[in-house]
Amino acid sequence: MLKSRVEIVQSNLVGAIEAAPPPVHRLGRDAPLRDGSSLTAARAVELFQDQVRSRLLDAASRRLKQENQSFYTIASAGHEQNAVIGAQLRLTDPCFLHYRSGALMMARSRKDPTVDPILDTLLSFVASSDDPISGGRHKVWGSRRMWVPPQTSTIASHLPKAMGTAFALGRRAQLGMESALPEDAVVLCSFGDASANHATALSGINAARYAFRRGNACPVVFVCEDNRVGISVEKPRRWIADSFSGLSQLEYFAVTTGDLVEVWDTVEKALSVCRERRKPVFLRIPMVRLWGHAGSDVETTYRSVEEIERVEAQDPLLHNARLLLETGATNAEELMAILEGTQRQIDQAARYVVQRPKLSDGAEVAAPLAPFHAGRVHRSATTEVDAAARERVFGGQLPEAARAPTKRTMAAHVNAALADEMIRRPEILVFGEDVARKGGVYYVTTGLQERFGRARVFDTLLDETTILGLAQGLAHLDLLPIPEIQYLAYLHNAIDQLRSEACSLQFFSNGQFRNPMVVRVAGLAYQRGFGGHFHNDNAIGALREIPGLILAAPSRGDDAARMLRGVTAAAAENGRVSVFLEPIALYHEKDLHEEGDGGWLSDYPVPHGPGAVLLPGEVGIHHPEATDLLIVSYANGLRMSLRAARTLREDHGLQTRVLDLRWLSPLPFEALRLHAAACDRVLVVDECRATGAGIADAVLAHLLEEGLSRPAASVRGRDTYIPLGPAADTVLVDEADIVTRGLALCERG
Repeated sequence: MLKSRVEIVQSNLVGAIEAAPPPVHRLGRDAPLRDGSSLTAARAVELFQDQVRSRLLDAASRRLKQENQSFYTIASAGHEQNAVIGAQLRLTDPCFLHYRSGALMMARSRKDPTVDPILDTLLSFVASSDDPISGGRHKVWGSRRMWVPPQTSTIASHLPKAMGTAFALGRRAQLGMESALPEDAVVLCSFGDASANHATALSGINAARYAFRRGNACPVVFVCEDNRVGISVEKPRRWIADSFSGLSQLEYFAVTTGDLVEVWDTVEKALSVCRERRKPVFLRIPMVRLWGHAGSDVETTYRSVEEIERVEAQDPLLHNARLLLETGATNAEELMAILEGTQRQIDQAARYVVQRPKLSDGAEVAAPLAPFHAGRVHRSATTEVDAAARERVFGGQLPEAARAPTKRTMAAHVNAALADEMIRRPEILVFGEDVARKGGVYYVTTGLQERFGRARVFDTLLDETTILGLAQGLAHLDLLPIPEIQYLAYLHNAIDQLRSEACSLQFFSNGQFRNPMVVRVAGLAYQRGFGGHFHNDNAIGALREIPGLILAAPSRGDDAARMLRGVTAAAAENGRVSVFLEPIALYHEKDLHEEGDGGWLSDYPVPHGPGAVLLPGEVGIHHPEATDLLIVSYANGLRMSLRAARTLREDHGLQTRVLDLRWLSPLPFEALRLHAAACDRVLVVDECRATGAGIADAVLAHLLEEGLSRPAASVRGRDTYIPLGPAADTVLVDEADIVTRGLALCERG
């Protein structure tokens, strides 16, 4: 029977150990493996044991897969020299890891005797709910006790948040905030050489360099595990060195031969520079990839057997075993005892884990995804805000004291609410492009930097991926970020940072890690033709499909203040990620029906006590006594719907109730059902594009599934990008469309 490549590699290792001559002399346990190195014989043998654990676990995952018991076969085989990194880091150095980090985790586990890395890894392979990090939701390298947040990234999308965590180390110290991590902690971020080409990886590295150049500490070590191939695509020689070795503000280290002692010494130097100089470091370590990209990857379709054998000859365990034997650090009997003893441990643990429970129902699976404790959130959002601090911050002119005719616009209310929340929560940081000195493109953050200082309100470089990565990193260290994205269309450049990273963290860590944030986004259309598509984006479908994300869309200034308090409290109390979508066209709107009527201005709601907050699910109702027609809308659509409702009432005698959804994800279905049942007809006014871009599909489908017997219809924007100038009006919903559709619906009814 033909041997598999897994069996061949294992046979090569065993054969090399058994054929090795006895060592000429034995090194003492504390003797260096090589003159001038701090790697001792005892540490080298421990590293080999950690590497063997990782290797044999990889083999076990494939064996269990054949028995339909394992669900993950991406191996760390060939990357085991990363055990050196695990051995040298402290448990107080946060780690964001590549998916081939098995040996690193084995070595790091030595620092916490309560961790059983073999059992934990096997539990994750079989997707058992006993898995201590994800609870059976995914195979991820992670540990709360060992400060390893789980990553699901395969395209290096964790680099920006690793950068953000390093930035946060310095920012907490600058703010004088205590931290559970020591002052000289560093952040470790590992990734593959193929992923180093991804825009997200380049964004994270660039942002770290930029932060250091601007005078901010950014102690992050980017470790590129270079096996020179991405699945089947090989890289040019020296590509990593040519791409990263000459960059300013980035200290570059490279292992050349892959020899264990060289790896040890180089890692030691790289960590020392990062720890002492608080600057970003790039470390390249050559690796080999054994057994293909994953169990399903048939290497012989793109590599000859001779090529595969040449790679297998570079097996790091093979070379390390020879080094240990040649130097006298150990002998063949001890190495074989490590192999055999580890195999027995794995076999015993494997028999146990296949009997352990798995997630068995959908509610159990989703439990950690979107925690929400309404009582706690409400209390948090309505606690007293320090009166003296408010007097000082607002210069003695409290926003709620301003009465008509000086009521406020939405922009003014959001500004005041941000200030109140920053007083209430010293951990809040506000940042983004142009938010500080300029006060935002639409001046919504005007004066915040002057009131709260440069450490809490600051400008970033122009890169949405960096902004959202920074937010995640800050949140990892118990800060509460409120980043701003200038325009909704710009968010699409970086939305994976929300979808695959921020919103997935509580899910894949079973609630053990969280990165709370409120992402303020200026968006939607109706800017009188200004800016074209990139400044008038009417598509929120990509946000609505993100599991666990709260999507808020205020229409009025007083609502905006109350809703902002709600999502900020949800972040603080439950670790939630929210997008606060602010309609640009309503920022400075004053009137509702006629010019000068002031119908869209409102008084500022005080930041504490009854009526101070709106939580997800709480909708706005206008003309609650009307029953002829229910119009359901949000944001710009609410203002248009109220105008249309007056026309329908005054010109056609139709009594129209208007429901402001406020919350676009999750949608407030309970309130929707209640008001739809009370009215004769339902019209959904959705300012977004017709197909999959807004909420009309979901609202109408839900009402249908709930057995709504009333006639229902929708008004939606056209399926097109928004053009520049007056042509924009031809593709957007307007008041006349609502009136016409409402009349037609009522006639049909």
